[in-house]
Amino acid sequence: MSDAVLFDARDDGIAIITINRPDTRNALSHEVRQGLFAAWDRFERDDKLRVAILTGVGEKAFCAGGDLKEMVERQLQVPPREMFPVPGDNIELSKPTIAAVNGVAFAGGWMIAQACDLCVASTAARFAITEVKVGRGSPWAAPLIHMIPQRIMMEIILTGKPITAQRAYEIGLVNRLVEPAALMDAALELANEILDGAPLSVKAGRETVMLATEMGRAAALQAARAAHEVTYRSEDAQEGPRAFAEKRRPQWKNR
Repeated sequence: MSDAVLFDARDDGIAIITINRPDTRNALSHEVRQGLFAAWDRFERDDKLRVAILTGVGEKAFCAGGDLKEMVERQLQVPPREMFPVPGDNIELSKPTIAAVNGVAFAGGWMIAQACDLCVASTAARFAITEVKVGRGSPWAAPLIHMIPQRIMMEIILTGKPITAQRAYEIGLVNRLVEPAALMDAALELANEILDGAPLSVKAGRETVMLATEMGRAAALQAARAAHEVTYRSEDAQEGPRAFAEKRRPQWKNR
């Protein structure tokens, strides 16, 4: 993996993936894109890693979006689906992800933050879907309808105007809002709250949320029951109630 994307596999089961191109406001250059593809693949394949945090170096930008200079040089028209690393689209992940947004998340920056399961933002962060300002498109924004109200989504896409981190929190795009210096601590705190849960329960719960955004009520309930079958039959499903009764912390086996 190149130094454009840093990967820290912590002993506590948390992976920290950091875009390391502050001189270009962490734009999604070819090098950064390839680094992110490699980082997500490494995270998914490592059974010791259970939660990933995606962030950017510096205080100004989480990710300023696509590399417009590169687009001009390539005379890019419709981006190939495999061009940008987007969990839930061309990357399949089975474990929770958190975006720790430290600065601007514009266009492709919003895209990769949106693709994470959860979002913690610095009060200095700003979000924008700016494609209308440069004649590009934002088809990747379609899943946003499951996160924020329709008319707010419409205004954000049609105007291209940035919103503050506070506004992003108010409309439900951001889970937790903190001062800049506390960003990573807040992201790690959220990750550790996830790690406290039984691994199979967390996996099935995440899958249930994904299923619910794809299906109607009855179909989602049926699919969710199937997704939780392994959880109910696991050793951890017996360990959890036993630990509660014995007034101790559960020892998860992930089986």
